[in-house]
Amino acid sequence: MYTFESRVRYSEVDSEHKLTLPALLDYLQDCCTFQSEALHVGLDYLEREKVGWVLSSWEVEILRYPDMGETIRVHTWPYAFNGFYGYRNFLVEDAQGGVLARANSVWVFMDMARMRPTKVTEVCLRAYEGEFGEPLDGAWGDRKVAVPELAVPQTPVSVARFHIDTNHHMNNGKYVLVAEEYLPDGFEVGGLRVEYKKAAKLGDVLFPRVTEEGDLATVVLAQETGKPYAVVRFARREKREAEG
Repeated sequence: MYTFESRVRYSEVDSEHKLTLPALLDYLQDCCTFQSEALHVGLDYLEREKVGWVLSSWEVEILRYPDMGETIRVHTWPYAFNGFYGYRNFLVEDAQGGVLARANSVWVFMDMARMRPTKVTEVCLRAYEGEFGEPLDGAWGDRKVAVPELAVPQTPVSVARFHIDTNHHMNNGKYVLVAEEYLPDGFEVGGLRVEYKKAAKLGDVLFPRVTEEGDLATVVLAQETGKPYAVVRFARREKREAEG
């Protein structure tokens, strides 16, 4: 298990002084990136070998959003490699060890020059020896998120420079940042599932389509043809949990 400790910053909170959902996702991404850097298979190694880990899907369960200034600990560990797939869990805790959020994720190891999946390199396999842990308990969903048939189209969004990460694609968390804007007022997210289907690049245009079904809201960020870049499904937080 890899762990780092942080303190929730003012720049990471919303109008209610709570950590935002995109900021929480940034903590998860930072944690696994820190682990790869510590194991010497981080950004420099990946860029040199022209390979990379691309997030295929993740599922996040939020039990409580921490407050501004609160100390948090973020943990991550891989629990399986299978061909070009890698499976990783995350856990976010408060200073007393109480669980704030849990997550499961599926990654694809890619040949970045050809943009094709490829087997995990021996260097990476050796680096992660001894780093594996047991998967978190829980009934995690399938990595594929169903696309609703009926949806309401929204105003297109252009991919800007601030959306782009070191892979020169739209950052994983930025899809959620865009999709969150289509949630109805008062919709507090207690669960999130995202399936990434195609990497959006600078200058691409996202055509959002939104469906609300009870306590679920699904935002498809698609190409003009309707083919999705990402499917983002939000689950509403139960009122008793939010008040607890």
